[in-house]
Amino acid sequence: MPDTLPDSGRGRTLLVKQVRAEAPRVVTLTLVDPTGEPLPSWEPGAHLDLVLPSGTTRQYSLCGDNQDKASYTVAVQHEPAGRGGSREVHTTPLVGKRLTVRGPRNRFPLVPAENHFLIAGGIGITPILAMARALERTGQRWHVLYCGRGGSMPFLDELRAINANRVTIAQTDQTGRPNVEAFINWLPEGTAVYCCGPSSLTAEVVAACTNSGSGLHVHVERFTANPDANTARAEGDTPITIELAQSGLQVTVRADQTILDSVREVCPDVPFSCEEGYCGTCETRVLGGTPDHRDEVLGANEHGRNQTMMICVSRAKSERLVLDL
Repeated sequence: MPDTLPDSGRGRTLLVKQVRAEAPRVVTLTLVDPTGEPLPSWEPGAHLDLVLPSGTTRQYSLCGDNQDKASYTVAVQHEPAGRGGSREVHTTPLVGKRLTVRGPRNRFPLVPAENHFLIAGGIGITPILAMARALERTGQRWHVLYCGRGGSMPFLDELRAINANRVTIAQTDQTGRPNVEAFINWLPEGTAVYCCGPSSLTAEVVAACTNSGSGLHVHVERFTANPDANTARAEGDTPITIELAQSGLQVTVRADQTILDSVREVCPDVPFSCEEGYCGTCETRVLGGTPDHRDEVLGANEHGRNQTMMICVSRAKSERLVLDL
């Protein structure tokens, strides 16, 4: 994981220049600066926080060319049973509207390796597409395994255009999910394995890499929280005191309440989205006290440094925390 701390959260205003259908339930949004100014650079694996017209905040991976300084491209798959963000994107006329955008931020960065094996499940192709494009441009060794239902897989043509010889397509409705373990066991030692997709796929990839004994370095990005991860509330939680350093206010977090919920009572503009500890939107600097980390965003080293925490799920080992809010 990178060592960057969260930005101010204020974001910038970008214009939705284009909305284009990429697959039956997938559209891309092209965002530009309204004044034509170049956009901040980004690296493959980065995402944006989009504040939709309703005020809902959602995270979407950048899937365009990171050499393009004039626009950002994100893809959104309609999830009828989701929390409403994708439905809003797919049903709201967005072209010409201005949205608040935070980022880019990267919690899924490419690391140097002699070989990269990239695995995508469904809409998980979005960060993987940007990675493949960058690896091909720099002449590195890579291969993509893209799993999904035939007829509903976005960016197939774009992926093949990068280098069709480095792409394996698995249409799961015809052949079932491929034997991930067989692919993993074929990889040479030191390969960096990246996987973005549903939790069942990421769990299978992590298990296969762990069991391979080949010194593989696995990196995953999930759509939802890991069902086996720590939860926001646990038996034995006790009240804690939070000091908001910027205002000097103090709030008490009840045992049955999250830090985020308590803080929002006095600081309603604090950024948040998933409330399950996997998106990173609520990452907050810690100025005092010891967090009890329960997120899936920060790595073990970052947990040990205690510089930031995800206030939607994490709590405190100390009776008091001082946050940069």
